[in-house]
Amino acid sequence: MTRPTGIDLFAGAGGMSLGFEQAGFDVVAAVEIDPVHCATHHYNFPNCTVIPSSVTEVTGDQIRTAAGLGDRKVDVVFGGAPCQGFSMIGQRALDDPRNSLVRDFVRIVHELQASFFVFENVKGLTVGRHRKFLEEVIEAFENGGEYRVVLKEKVLNAADYGVPQNRHRLFLIGARKGYSLPNYPAPRTHATGTSNCGSPEGPTCADALDDLPDAESFDSLWKSDEVETKSWGPLSAYAAELRCLTNDAWHNGYPREWDSSKLTSSLLTSHTQISRRRFSETQGGSVEPISRFFKLAADGVSNTLRAGTDAARGAFTSPRPIHYKYPRCVTVREMARLHGYPDWFRFHETKWHGARQIGNSVPPPLARAVASEIIKALGQETTRPIESLKLGDVSLLRMDLSQASKYWKITNPIGRRDRKSGARKRKQSEIEALNAPNARL
Repeated sequence: MTRPTGIDLFAGAGGMSLGFEQAGFDVVAAVEIDPVHCATHHYNFPNCTVIPSSVTEVTGDQIRTAAGLGDRKVDVVFGGAPCQGFSMIGQRALDDPRNSLVRDFVRIVHELQASFFVFENVKGLTVGRHRKFLEEVIEAFENGGEYRVVLKEKVLNAADYGVPQNRHRLFLIGARKGYSLPNYPAPRTHATGTSNCGSPEGPTCADALDDLPDAESFDSLWKSDEVETKSWGPLSAYAAELRCLTNDAWHNGYPREWDSSKLTSSLLTSHTQISRRRFSETQGGSVEPISRFFKLAADGVSNTLRAGTDAARGAFTSPRPIHYKYPRCVTVREMARLHGYPDWFRFHETKWHGARQIGNSVPPPLARAVASEIIKALGQETTRPIESLKLGDVSLLRMDLSQASKYWKITNPIGRRDRKSGARKRKQSEIEALNAPNARL
């Protein structure tokens, strides 16, 4: 049986790609402007066509051609345009030029004549003057009568869908005329502080991290982001799934061939003894007053994990929370666990790129819950692939921006920021919005 097809716009490292794949879609194309993110996506999804471009410069026909789709139906287009202009943090303005990327999302959905779409964004789009912008987005989808939108839009918290993190995101979903409107997924867990992730309350920080060895026990992780180890601790049900040790760990996605003996994405961060003392003295579930870092509580859930700043703003790593057990910030792998990424999924080797790839992404379990409702509306029986996929070359995770640009045979998009043409200015706006600390909270 042919699996339904999906296309990811503003794909990043692939949080939504993974969730939709796990729900039963073949994600055949991913459009992403940042070449470093493109390389990471290509590593994790070797059978997906990556288009290293701004959405402003691609058409539906070009996506079809690149992915080899021909006349094949596109079942869903999904993505979250980086819209700093109406984020709930910082200055919000309806006329922010970066918000034009939303209109490109609408355009591509229509050009591809997708059966369904899933639009994801900041919850700030639902309040105050930004409500008008959301209404304009809905009107753009429904203009001409081709699409119907599920009203009312929904703000979903990842903590209600099996993720040990409070993270609220707006979802707007719709269907092409002739298709049934999907439902929004019902919450399946609630983050109330229990450590039993098999119960309705959902996983905690301890469920997510307790089995991982302390990264600081490996000297090699000061220079490398990976190490072989046998020092795994007792597994919660949540951790067992992310280590792919349960029958349903792959869901309806493709099993990956990976080395489960390696602890990856774990490059260490140096802290002063003064900082470590402050971290130790901070109570879990509260904010350390000097650094303003949130300290995880073992029996609670994480605060919202954020992306760091972009190169134009000094390339600061995201404010990663403090571990509940160790006097240090969590590693990128520990962030990934708190975000619902399985351990086979890898990120750029640097803390800056790796942390922002997670902070900018939709938690895969949340994306999977939404995608599963699209599968139901399609009326298509889900299938589990028999074949496994070999992950990409690890060199894809080592490239800096210039190397990644060369790999994709494109001009470094950051290098275009001073040029004056409208298209190039939009490219830089997209990069800046994508990398801004409040772009995808």
